[in-house]
Amino acid sequence: MANSQKNIVKEIAENLDCGNNCYFNSKTNEIVTIPNFSNTSDEQELKEFFRDDLNKIKDQKADFIKFEVLESFESFKIMERFSEQMTDEKFKFKLKDILEKKKPFQNFKNTIDQSDFRQEWFDFKQNELEKIVESHLEHGKASAQQNL
Repeated sequence: MANSQKNIVKEIAENLDCGNNCYFNSKTNEIVTIPNFSNTSDEQELKEFFRDDLNKIKDQKADFIKFEVLESFESFKIMERFSEQMTDEKFKFKLKDILEKKKPFQNFKNTIDQSDFRQEWFDFKQNELEKIVESHLEHGKASAQQNL
């Protein structure tokens, strides 16, 4: 993968992790980032603030590939995969137990934040997000070429 595409994938993945939807213009390599409105109480105010970007995306719809914030079940699967690959059996069991109980997202985060595996989790999650973006990017480019 070319270095510029790696940077694009990384930037989109980072923005998705922050709760933003991304739109990638496959012709210009432009990335437009807009907060996921469903996660906010000020949806109308945000739409007004991002009106120019939203209009650009609407006007050039065929050129943009949309990347949406992960659904909770997708994020949960990433947490499961992380726990599966753990080599520390005690911590692996602890994470698996957390994922089977109430409030798995909150408890997983709290446990990871208090552990020696915090950076390992961030690296793993970033890598998983980048794989998702790469796959979606390839699929999106193929779809765009079919529409020509």
